[in-house]
Amino acid sequence: MHLIVDGYGSDPQLLQDEGFIYSLLDRFPAQIGMKKVTPPFVFRYTGTKPEDWGLSAFVLIAESHITIHTFVEKRLLNIDIFSCKEFDAVEVVRQLRDEFKLTRVRSHLLRRGLEYPDFDLPLEMEPARPRGRSHGLP
Repeated sequence: MHLIVDGYGSDPQLLQDEGFIYSLLDRFPAQIGMKKVTPPFVFRYTGTKPEDWGLSAFVLIAESHITIHTFVEKRLLNIDIFSCKEFDAVEVVRQLRDEFKLTRVRSHLLRRGLEYPDFDLPLEMEPARPRGRSHGLP
């Protein structure tokens, strides 16, 4: 499962609080039935525009990963939860809405993995053709 959450209207103080984001990622995997395999990592960044700054954070879980990207000036955040284990996506979105005090949420759930063969579409590809001159590389 891959849950994509776009949250709007959050408190800017929460979106720039490295301790809050770390704490959330530290406890959230267990709350949703996942097993954390690394401590959370939280990074402050500034984009090419001064107003595009915020935090990027992730935690690896046995089931895959959880990532959070905040945009403080825009009061926006993007969260991805990718897991090979089923979880209650509606409850997770509710919890994240409450944690971040979001006024609006848009979410999408993608079913991914070998457990879902009916979603597997064949991909027709042409064989790769060499470009330019060959230099004896494989």
